[in-house]
This record gives sequence, C-alpha cells and structure tokens, in this order.
Amino acid sequence: MNQKHNSAAKTTITRDVNLLDKETGNVYESVAILGKRANQVAVEIREELSAKLEEFTVSGENLEEVYENREQIEVSKHYERMAKPSAIAIQEMLEGKVVFRRPGEDAPVVK
Repeated sequence: MNQKHNSAAKTTITRDVNLLDKETGNVYESVAILGKRANQVAVEIREELSAKLEEFTVSGENLEEVYENREQIEVSKHYERMAKPSAIAIQEMLEGKVVFRRPGEDAPVVK
C-alpha cells in the first residue's frame, strides 16, 4: 500500500487559515490550489486501488472466490481508513511539498 499519504490527519481538525495562505498570500488562491491538488491525490489513490482490485478479478465463480474476497475486503478497508485527499493536500501544503504556477509565470513557485 502507498505509505506516502499516511502523515495527513484521518479525522477532522481545525486549521489556522493564516498558515494556509502563507504560501500564496491569498486564502482563496490557496483553497483553489488545495482543491486541484486534492483532485490529483484522489486520482492517484483511485488508480492505485483499481490496480490492487484488478488482481482479484476472476472470470468464473468458484469456491476460492470467497477467500479472495476476504483479501479484497481488507484492501478496500485499508483505502477507506486512509486520510481524505483534501487532508493530504493540506498536509502537503503545510510541509511545503506543493508546487504551483500562476498564469503568465514561467517558473513554478516552490515554498
């Protein structure tokens, strides 16, 4: 399983808005960047989960499928317990791992 997303909060916590807009100087721009990054993380997680579940597909039903479904259920439960993409995006921004570019600028902004 992907371990890079484990540092984000798995429950709802209160965030200091002043910390979120430190990167951009504008809270609305920060929220837009976080939304885009959260979408990217969600796609990564969805693709990873699909690849894991693809291993469990079988063409016909048989008795062994019951045992495979237990493994499949465990994989699904792991992904359900993971931090939400928005929490991962916020954690990445607070750690300075988010790279963004403003329209009309050549170099990405890294903070």
